[in-house]
Amino acid sequence: MNHQTLEVHHDGPIGWLIFDRPESGNAIDAAMFTELEAAWRQLETDPKVKVIINTGNGNSFQTGLDVEQLANDPQALRSASRQTRDFTLRMTSWHCGVSKPVIAAVNGVCAGGGLHFVADADLVIASDSATFLDPHVSVGQVSAFESIGLLKKAPMEPVSRMALLGAHERLSALRARQLGIVSEVVPSAVLRQRATEMATAVAEHDSGLLRELKQMHWNALEVP
Repeated sequence: MNHQTLEVHHDGPIGWLIFDRPESGNAIDAAMFTELEAAWRQLETDPKVKVIINTGNGNSFQTGLDVEQLANDPQALRSASRQTRDFTLRMTSWHCGVSKPVIAAVNGVCAGGGLHFVADADLVIASDSATFLDPHVSVGQVSAFESIGLLKKAPMEPVSRMALLGAHERLSALRARQLGIVSEVVPSAVLRQRATEMATAVAEHDSGLLRELKQMHWNALEVP
């Protein structure tokens, strides 16, 4: 399946979903908004794929909705707004019910809605040049799902700092590791190599066991 805004392929048991709008910080435009659900489904249903790596081309990992572009596509903007309002977003692996382990390899700036993909991954590693911020409040918006999702990984205080200070609070990769948002920081030049090593190790295990482990961990976050 061809995509305009994503690179989607597999290398043996490892699937890749790569944001591919580097000139726009890999922000989600109308096309990507639609393509993400199809891309996750493609990798989820591919019997050859046992684990998925999510990363970005260029200097950014993911910077959230491309509001300027969506403003020129009223139908897409209404769809994004409606899905947010109705809790029916279909952007991340968790939104789309992906049962396979997902490794987010954060290669650069991760901002706003991009934090969704960090919060919803099973494992997160980052390059030493990666940064994390939540600028919603600085542009007159409310951070909700992203902040709530990050509370699965980090203490409330630093998550609240990001949400309340907006563009004034930017976390380095090392600080994100200290807070538990990411589990490993590596030099930028070897980020994909390290993600591949991790994915290869995960893929050695039985697919059914991997699905059960993932389901149990995520269910534990949803029940008392």
